[in-house]
Amino acid sequence: MDRHDLLDLPDIVEPLFERSERFLLYCDDLSFEANDPSYKALKAMLDGSINAAPDNVLLCATSNRRHLLPEYLRENQDTRLVEGELHHGEAVEEKISLSERFGLWLSFYPFSQDDYLAIVAHWLKCLEWPVGLDETARQAALQWALQRGSRSGRVAWQFARDWVGRQGL
Repeated sequence: MDRHDLLDLPDIVEPLFERSERFLLYCDDLSFEANDPSYKALKAMLDGSINAAPDNVLLCATSNRRHLLPEYLRENQDTRLVEGELHHGEAVEEKISLSERFGLWLSFYPFSQDDYLAIVAHWLKCLEWPVGLDETARQAALQWALQRGSRSGRVAWQFARDWVGRQGL
C-alpha cells in the first residue's frame, strides 16, 4: 500500500476482522513529510487505539530512514540533559515513537573491504566477466566504493554492472 493510503487503514482492515485468512499489509520505502497526517493513522494501528489492527493482519514496512519523519533543529532545542540522561523534546519524542512501534528492525551495516570485494567478485561472475576480480577490477571496485561512501551489496552490484559494461565497449 502507498503511504497516502494509510489514512484509510481503519476502513481497509475493518472487513478483515471477521475473516479466517491472514493478511499482510506492506508499505515499501516508508517515510513521511512534515505535517503528513497519514503517519498518525499508522501509529495508532501499530500500537493500539480504537482502530487497532486485528490479530489476522500484520503491518510491514521498509524504510531507508530510522526516523520516519523529518527532524528539525528547532525541535531538538527542547532536548535536556537530566542526571546524565538525554530527554528529547515532545516533538522529537512524537516522531521517534512511530519507528519504535515496529516490532522488528533490520539494519544493514557497511561490509568489510574483504566482504565487499567478495560480493563484487560474485556479481562479476554472475555477469560472466571472464577475467573475474583481477587487480585492475579490484582497484576500480575500491575506488567506486570510496567515491560513493559505502561498501554495500547495492554498491557492489552497481560497480559490477558498470565495469562489465565499460569493459565491453
